[in-house]
Amino acid sequence: MSLKASLAVAKTEEDIKDAYIKALGLKAFTKGLVDIQTEEIWFEAKGVGTPAVMMFTQLLFYVRAARKVGERIPPFLAVIDREKAAVMETAKALPILDDKTVAWPKSGSKVGKALAAQIAPHIETHFVVYPIDSHERDFIRSVKSAIKAGKIIRTPITPDNLRQVFDRWVELIGCELDGVDPPDYALLFFADIMHDGKKAAMRDLPAKLLHDDTQPVFLLNGKDYKLHSDRGYRNFWAIYHRPPEEEYRRYLLERRDSLLPLDERNFKGAYYTPLHIVDKAYDQLAGTLGKNWQQRYIIWDMCCGVGNLEVKHSNYRNVYMSTLDAADINVMKASQTCVGATIFQYDYLNDDVNALGEIDYSITNKVPEELRQAIADAKAKKKGAKKILVLINPPYGEAANSQGNAGKTDIAATRIGASMEMGYAGRELFVQFLARIQKELPTSTLAMFSKLKYISAPNFESFRKVWKAKYLGGFVVHSKAFDGLSGNFPIGFLIWDTGKREELVSVTATALDRFGTAIGIKSFYNLANKKFLSGYLPRLKTNTSTIPLKNAISPQDGHAKVTSWRDDAIGYMLANSNDLQNAGTLTAIFSSVYSAGNGFYITKDNIDKVAVVFSVRRLIKPTWLNDRDQFLQPTFALPDAFKSDCLIWMLFSTSNLTAGADGLTWNGQQWSLINHFIPFSENEVAAPTRFRSDFMAKYVAKQKLSPEAKAVLLQARKLWKSYHSTQFGRTIRDEFKLNCPDVGWYQVRRALEANMDNAVTDFAPFRAAYAALSDKLRPQVFSLGFLCE
Repeated sequence: MSLKASLAVAKTEEDIKDAYIKALGLKAFTKGLVDIQTEEIWFEAKGVGTPAVMMFTQLLFYVRAARKVGERIPPFLAVIDREKAAVMETAKALPILDDKTVAWPKSGSKVGKALAAQIAPHIETHFVVYPIDSHERDFIRSVKSAIKAGKIIRTPITPDNLRQVFDRWVELIGCELDGVDPPDYALLFFADIMHDGKKAAMRDLPAKLLHDDTQPVFLLNGKDYKLHSDRGYRNFWAIYHRPPEEEYRRYLLERRDSLLPLDERNFKGAYYTPLHIVDKAYDQLAGTLGKNWQQRYIIWDMCCGVGNLEVKHSNYRNVYMSTLDAADINVMKASQTCVGATIFQYDYLNDDVNALGEIDYSITNKVPEELRQAIADAKAKKKGAKKILVLINPPYGEAANSQGNAGKTDIAATRIGASMEMGYAGRELFVQFLARIQKELPTSTLAMFSKLKYISAPNFESFRKVWKAKYLGGFVVHSKAFDGLSGNFPIGFLIWDTGKREELVSVTATALDRFGTAIGIKSFYNLANKKFLSGYLPRLKTNTSTIPLKNAISPQDGHAKVTSWRDDAIGYMLANSNDLQNAGTLTAIFSSVYSAGNGFYITKDNIDKVAVVFSVRRLIKPTWLNDRDQFLQPTFALPDAFKSDCLIWMLFSTSNLTAGADGLTWNGQQWSLINHFIPFSENEVAAPTRFRSDFMAKYVAKQKLSPEAKAVLLQARKLWKSYHSTQFGRTIRDEFKLNCPDVGWYQVRRALEANMDNAVTDFAPFRAAYAALSDKLRPQVFSLGFLCE
């Protein structure tokens, strides 16, 4: 687990300390007044985000106290919290410790803002701050190198990070310079980085860096540019090392024409990937593919749009970009995006695919000869051939012919689609991209933004048997980070070695929120459909028909998909789809068949299994991160206590839509709903007349209930009694069809809520008891194997 992921799930300050200890590989350390103490470095830790100066001031209190008694002090000091870390050479702070004008308190707990403000001018130019979200690797490498070499190591500027360094320079330094034309930022940037702070490392650059006393001044075309504030300048050069290594300097200068400040508005489009997420992708690629990957790999993006995935690249000579829409190319030319890259119009799912589904570049002759040769060399594993990286964010469209979705009816009717044998998955456009890539570039590395259906969705099981690759690493990010995507679900940026055909077992990735901040680690599993909870209950045969419902007490209008029934059925459970995404809205029990089907008939023999399936599907709240998780069948006998708890939980869920009512009209006939799910006798709730079914009351009475289940029953009984003692007005009686005594929980609850203007019903005790039962059951959904952790 990465440091940022560990910090995202850290609950206490001790968790934060342990995360840093593990990430830095600290061996001999102690914890005490100094939060983490080694011979080489002392750490001050905070559980929440705290200004670095404040933390350093507190740490310096302990350094000062140690010096006074002659204890050994370390060469380095560090401050850490869940957002950032900062490092400073101890020697830089020693003068302030001897300053007699500083009034140090008698204890470290008394260190406050006033003292920090007094200390700040003496130390804030000497420490390096590392935001963990974006500079985790830099921090870890710098601390390890500093301990080893005896000094702080700043991040070098290389071909792999040039674009990101430039963007950061514009943000922190360029924006503090007035009157600079955007194309000139690159000239000033190179003047700055090709300078060691005292003299230029390269001569004859168009712009120059000078100094007015200690302040930097840029000179370009006879005009000088001064900084409004040098804080950003100091922060920038506290992180990065200058000048770049001599071996890179000429190469970096050759990339100058590709460096223009990025206006995010230029990249908005149908499949727009926001630039802060592109930054995360490049960080992931660097961590996964290693040093100088931008020089070692040729990139082909077959659905580049207006180039937002490539704008962070620093070596466009290695980049090939193709797009279906020629207008995208015009936009890139007009905005000078990815100058130097090879860009061409190409319909990847149709062009150069012959009648047999084979790739024949001579059909259109659109693919550049250099790219063709690189593909051929890679296939032949020719010595010296560059590796190929497919970097894409393909369209997410899905054909929906059978559902009558006219807008997408022919979306998957492509030449590559016609040659595929991947079952249902072939209806997804991004899967068609994978199919051609597997055929055309069988040894490539694939880095793709996409939904995660191909990892875990049941309909993709046959696809996963055909498409195999080795997972190398990646992250998932909230879909809300992307413009134009509705819903809440994870988008994965996963990297694969397609040359190594391995069975997919699981994928573990860092989870990022919509802003790109790490919030934890998430695993996705490739599980056989036969293991899914959807196969836990047998499908029972029917022998009659009944009234189809569209909700608790309303018959379906017009045509109903399902009207079949069983003589021994006591209810019907809607349980459509097997993932959390749908469980929240497509799980309910009714007193007659649900008109759309997709469920199970409830009988006296399967009620315990129904309660388990219902509760497991509804207990865990769907989130953007877990919504693709699949429910699994239990693999061992379930505890009786769990089953009885599930029964009570189901009976008082808001998705228990069982009801009792007369006078329902459907198909020209009058129908009644008989409620078999009342867990009380008439006497227990003071009902005025006899219930038509006492099945559930007797069934519950036979159960050995837990204290939590009993508490729910007790509070629910009070509400049921309150219902039977209330005189409801005609409006409420008609709305909820309160025309017979054996009403269901849905009717009891909703009628009491609707009557609040006339009589206040206190639901709080019931809700507290139900929440306690929920809290007891939720962990068991995982511990009993219904969901993977």
